[in-house]
Amino acid sequence: MTGQVYLGIDLGAESGRVLAGLWNGKQLRLEEVHRFPNGGVFIADTLRWDVVRLWSEIQTGLGLAGKKYGASIVSVGADTWGVDFVLMTRAGEVLGLPYHYRDARTQGALEEAFKTVPRAELYAQTGVQFMELNTLYQLLALQKQHPDLLAAAHDFLFMPDFLHYCLCGSRVAEYTIASTSQCLHPARRDWNFDLLGKFGLPASMFPEIVPPGTNLGAVRASVSERTGLRNVSVVAPPAHDTASAVAGVPTASTGKPNWAYLSSGTWSLLGVEIAAPVLTPRALALNITNEGGVDGTIRLLKNIIGLWLIQQCKRSFDAAGRKHDYAELTKLAAAAEPLRSLVNPDDPRFLNPPDMPAAIQAFCRETGQPVPETEGQIIRCATESLALKYGVVFRQLEELTGNRLEVLHIVGGGSRNDLLNQLTANACGRPVLTGPVEATVMGNILTQVRASGELKSLAELREVVRASTDMGRFEPQKDGAWAAAAEKFAGLTR
Repeated sequence: MTGQVYLGIDLGAESGRVLAGLWNGKQLRLEEVHRFPNGGVFIADTLRWDVVRLWSEIQTGLGLAGKKYGASIVSVGADTWGVDFVLMTRAGEVLGLPYHYRDARTQGALEEAFKTVPRAELYAQTGVQFMELNTLYQLLALQKQHPDLLAAAHDFLFMPDFLHYCLCGSRVAEYTIASTSQCLHPARRDWNFDLLGKFGLPASMFPEIVPPGTNLGAVRASVSERTGLRNVSVVAPPAHDTASAVAGVPTASTGKPNWAYLSSGTWSLLGVEIAAPVLTPRALALNITNEGGVDGTIRLLKNIIGLWLIQQCKRSFDAAGRKHDYAELTKLAAAAEPLRSLVNPDDPRFLNPPDMPAAIQAFCRETGQPVPETEGQIIRCATESLALKYGVVFRQLEELTGNRLEVLHIVGGGSRNDLLNQLTANACGRPVLTGPVEATVMGNILTQVRASGELKSLAELREVVRASTDMGRFEPQKDGAWAAAAEKFAGLTR
């Protein structure tokens, strides 16, 4: 069927949106229906997500969509960031506002966990990159600090799964979002109950895992009344936003992984799409993650701190009265001296500092580099450091897969940063193809289109993305300074 509309709910760390995908049988056109701010809320020295407000905003967006598109709407599905979750009672009561992954309660959780399950065994049993914000360590922190909440929990739902519960009453975990948790067995692609048992976590609260594209049921009658959505299904997309973004990469390549992707936003996720997890000692040493994708694929990737560096610099500049939009900051950075100062983007000090420019300056000062002072110098430092980090991970992925990667696809909001795109091409030594900016929503919605029977395969889905997207291209510039910078960067990240 053509002339149909599919709704995508896309929640990011800074904002949330309800978008409509207008499908004509060959191309997808997106229309933003409603956008709203998001972010952590401090409550009694803890950082939380206000899911009640988010759900209220989503209903507003669905209501606007209902008025505009009416009976043309076929289905709706939600994607969000990974790892965070909601606990619920049997009756469906929410047990407290869910924690934000940047909350400090998991500090030191890795070393505590390794006392129970050694690092190598934990990697072999999960295949997931070690980060203190992972769901496993959040659960262990909850077990230690609030065992009463854990004991009262009947259901454990990741953020998009909770939204699907609000929409239709389903209590399941979509595979790609569950794979971010470090609670799944990488080969069986189901909960690793043996591992969870070693940590004393209750198996009963972990829900059934379903693949992306699963029809979860009809929109609740009460939601239908409030929003005007009639005869609309709830379909689980790749509920982890990066999994949706990877589905939305406009590659025509099949077979061996000769392309890489970079989902560029608050976080940067750089990886390849492969058939089976890589659990080698080298993968463990490199702290590479194996997460789930569409059609049972594995996203072999690295989580990198990403545009958070630049976002938080802008926040500090704004607070000091030096207000610039992102385009102006990029222009100032482009005019600044190249490769003057570098930082390790994944240094723990950059996870959530009170003043990001000051944290960058302190790193440069401590490592004997020129200290960036102006807005342009600071943003240039952050941008070049990200590009060099991408280059390091790009080469690690080639090593782990044994394949030469011919091109890097950059999708997401960061694909609009031409300076970062060009510097990334320089650092990787490969062409960079950019777009779509809305890869996440396109992957979300086109998975729903596929679930309706309009598309037959992931390859067909990506063909639609190519037909619906204007892509940019950045060729690597040969400059000996980048080889020297890579060597300097390596010394800063050991």
